[in-house]
Amino acid sequence: MKFTKDSLKIDAAKVADELSQTILTQISSKLKKTGAVVGISGGIDSSVVVALCVKALGPKRVIGVMMPEGESSPDSERLARTLGESLGIETFVEDISAGLEGLDCYRKRDEAIKVVFPEYGPGYKSKIVIPRNILEKDKINVFELAIETPDGETKSKRMPVSAYLQIVAATNYKQRLRMTTLYYEAEKRNWAVAGTGNKDEHEQGFFVKYGDGGADLKPIAHLFKIQVYQLAEQLKLPKEIIDRTPTTDTYSSEVTQAEFFFGLDFYPMDMLWYAMENNVEPSEAAKVLGLTTEQAERGYANIKRKVDATSYLRMNPLEINE
Repeated sequence: MKFTKDSLKIDAAKVADELSQTILTQISSKLKKTGAVVGISGGIDSSVVVALCVKALGPKRVIGVMMPEGESSPDSERLARTLGESLGIETFVEDISAGLEGLDCYRKRDEAIKVVFPEYGPGYKSKIVIPRNILEKDKINVFELAIETPDGETKSKRMPVSAYLQIVAATNYKQRLRMTTLYYEAEKRNWAVAGTGNKDEHEQGFFVKYGDGGADLKPIAHLFKIQVYQLAEQLKLPKEIIDRTPTTDTYSSEVTQAEFFFGLDFYPMDMLWYAMENNVEPSEAAKVLGLTTEQAERGYANIKRKVDATSYLRMNPLEINE
């Protein structure tokens, strides 16, 4: 196989047609449902999934649900509304803040943050980040906690494992409550929940089990992020959505997906991953991507490590006879 800079280029029109036909077949024939519910955040992935569902089912059989909470970016709701208007679908807001308060989400998270930064309190913001130099050093990614004071000062520290796990566990309430909300809206209509995760997220474990990983169908889980962008252009999504930097929209301090989890921009990561899957030698991939062989090898190792470490997220529940 010849590996080139265009190895992940797709015939976006053909793929969009094929995916929309598959969505129609899966929802109507396999799931025996009559429409699709999608959680929309103004991000590229959910926008592409909504547009594909509209292409498959028509705008009257697709709804977009915005599920903000107290720490959500206002841009998410604004862009989600723009998307809904452009596609002619029904959209509405289901604020999950009260539910998260009832689950004690914020207190449990802040309790763990204060283990690292005792001064943390009202007016502060926080996020979890990883190093962005994963191609430069042979080491395992280390998560750091970063906070922003009310005065705008930023600080970051490595966390003890217990604090990291508690912050993540508490924050995951957000995705799980959103999943619950989507299934309520779907079940009362006899519709299906369409998941919005792409291959980068699904295979590397950048999702919450029984949260945003919970869905009846996953139309883009096989597509690399840079292929999702190609579909977005083909589907003529609003330019502001296409140009928006992908964020988690989960932490109170804004953090990009590359900062929080991937550690690489999408083009080099996706290309390295594709090369690795197709047994392209690191030296050959490096030549095409303008990297050193050592950098390509580190990219391969980082992706493989994440795929292996998160395999449990993609497993079905184990049964006694397994």
